[in-house]
Amino acid sequence: MENKTDNELWAEVEAFFVKNFDTEKHPQIDTLLFLIGVQELGSGKQKYTKDDKLNILHIAVCRLLEPFGYYKFSHYDDDGYPHFEEVEKLPDLKPNEQQILMKKAIIQYFIDEELL
Repeated sequence: MENKTDNELWAEVEAFFVKNFDTEKHPQIDTLLFLIGVQELGSGKQKYTKDDKLNILHIAVCRLLEPFGYYKFSHYDDDGYPHFEEVEKLPDLKPNEQQILMKKAIIQYFIDEELL
């Protein structure tokens, strides 16, 4: 992949979302986390409880931060949910720093999954 800035790569992630989900709006990070979590869960279920949604977001965060060394995949439970072990504690980050980390992780996910 050619050397692109994080901003250019993030624009490609947003463009992927707009194109594939037939929307004109750019995605919020929470929306991307939810979609990544559903993808990782492999669930086509249409209705999710509030607890399901929180679990799906947790799956996405763990999966996204795995390449950064914060989590390691452990196993799937009987319901097919992936579980992760914390390898390294996340540093205390300000909200804008959290957003930057998640954007970098989402970009890396899209690259790893060959979506960009």
